[in-house]
Order: sequence, then structure tokens, then C-alpha cells
Amino acid sequence: MWIYLNDKFVKQEEAMISVFDHGFLYGDGVYETIRSYGNRIFMRDRHVARLFRSADGIGLTIPIPMKDWPDLLRESMVRNDVGNDRRDAYLRITISRGVGDIGLDPALCPHPTVVIMARSLTAPAAHLYEKGVKLIVASTRRNLPSALSPQIKATNFLNNIIAKREAIAAGVFDSILLNWEHHLTECTVSNLFFVTDGHLQTPALECGLLDGITRTIVIQLARELQIPVEDGRFTPDQLYRADECFLTNTSMEIMPVASVDHRPIGEGKPGPLTSKLREQFIGSRERFLEQATSH
Repeated sequence: MWIYLNDKFVKQEEAMISVFDHGFLYGDGVYETIRSYGNRIFMRDRHVARLFRSADGIGLTIPIPMKDWPDLLRESMVRNDVGNDRRDAYLRITISRGVGDIGLDPALCPHPTVVIMARSLTAPAAHLYEKGVKLIVASTRRNLPSALSPQIKATNFLNNIIAKREAIAAGVFDSILLNWEHHLTECTVSNLFFVTDGHLQTPALECGLLDGITRTIVIQLARELQIPVEDGRFTPDQLYRADECFLTNTSMEIMPVASVDHRPIGEGKPGPLTSKLREQFIGSRERFLEQATSH
């Protein structure tokens, strides 16, 4: 694997970062994950813009101008033989505060560390889409937005990791995190939607969750299909009584949910509105891809 590290591409075994990097020492950094369909990157500019917003949120200056990112991402895919007719690409960008003496002062780190990794995308197993996945409501609460904004995709992911450990221990696909008011927020790496009486419902951003890019697209597609959409403050009991449920993120698109806390949602299988939105998403993907290139 070729990895972009700071200012050049190096082989994986040469991609070394100092133990004094503040990303390693303190989780002081931001990241973004992106995918391609063939050689075309999904919502590339929106993802890169969010990376810059996350960096601004922690006072971190990204040393590579926004205009240079498309070529860097393209080269990452080409060097690793992904993002082509044979393999969709999974791209991970990490920007840390950089190397500096031990201490919390960001001024100790004069130069941020920049990493781009590109590998083949591993899609979820087909049977998960056919049967739906199982979730639990975690005992772990989502970080307070006033303590750490959920709109910052920070490399410190311990809140999500602890909730993921709960899901693993329960033998289910993932956990739903509640906020400080016991309202639904999101899962560890995805946004949450459910359907009640033909209405599509999703937790409001004010509840403390990431404004997911696929989440925004699904809301847009639902409105185009004239499906009523409501974002608000919802409880687990409202979710238990829902007719359908699904998750969204960039890599898995729309993932149906069969049960929450061992209670079937609706008929305990992917519902008709979930299937309709998934079909619409797949049929509309062309709109959300970067323009085709001659490479």
C-alpha cells in the first residue's frame, strides 16, 4: 500500500509517525472517510469541506489547500489500484496536530501531520441488507455537545468505541447512543432513521449527532418522494414502536434494522419505505459523484 504522509507518497512499511505526535498522545486531530463508486468519488467536495470545518473547529490549519485535494485523492487511488472498474475505493484522511513536546498547548506542534490511506472498499454482506441488522441502546451516553461538538470529526473516538464494545458483547451489529436527556442520537458510525405511520423520523442535530452527508441526501430523497420528514427529539420507546428503522453512512449507504434491544421493529425485517429509499438512493447516485475524468 502507498500512503501519503505529509508531503509525499511512501510505502506502508515506511509510513512512520513519531511517538511525540499529538494525535497519538492526545487524540488531537480530525479525520474524514470517503468512498468511490468505480473511479468517481462520492460527495468528494462535501467531504473535503467537512474536513476543513472539523479542523477549524479545533484551531488546526490544514497545510494543503482545498484545491489540491482532488488530485491527491485521485493519486492515492491510482497508486493503490483502487477506485477503478474492479474495486471501489475507501479513503481515510487523518490530520493530527503534529509532532511536539509533551503538553496540551497546540503551539508545541509547528507542523500538522497529514495522512491519506486508500484501500479497496469492503461492503457489508448482502444478507444484512436482506434481513436487517440488530441493535441495542447503549448504556454509554453521547458526549455533551457543549463539551465536544459532534460536528467535529475528531480522532478521539473513545465515546463511540466504548459503545461499540457494548454491541460486540451483546452480539449485535451496533449500538445506539442516547444523549444527556435520554433522547436518541446516532449509532457509533452511522445516523439513525425510523418510520412511523408513513413519516420518516430522525434525531435532530441539536440532540448531539453528526450532520452526516448520507443523512442529508436521504432527507433530500425522501422529500423528493413526498415522504413526510420530521427531525426532532425522540425516545427509545418511540423507536421500539416504529414500523421500520434503518441506518445511513457513506460506506454502507442505507442499512435496514430488524430489531432494537431484542424487540422486532415492525415485522422484524426491512420495511417497504426503507426499501423504496434504498432503491431511490442507488438510482440517484450519479447525482452525487464527482464528474468523470479521462484518467
